[in-house]
Amino acid sequence: MNSLIALDLDEAAMQSAEARIPELAAQAVRQARQQALKTSGKVVETFNGQLVETYADGHRRVLRDLPPSIRIQPGTILKRRSV
Repeated sequence: MNSLIALDLDEAAMQSAEARIPELAAQAVRQARQQALKTSGKVVETFNGQLVETYADGHRRVLRDLPPSIRIQPGTILKRRSV
């Protein structure tokens, strides 16, 4: 079990650490993709507006076309329709 260590960070140090979150997240996604390719030999991902299965050798198999993406302004609140 991991234990959390409390650090006394000033505001500048906290902002610096928070600024790295997108970089660290992107790195984690790349590592997870590579691990999935090593273990199962394929990943499902989007590529050029399509849902594709990408294999470890690099070839892709199109699973389906995706609907066009919709740009949303930051801060927009979206609500799901009740079923």
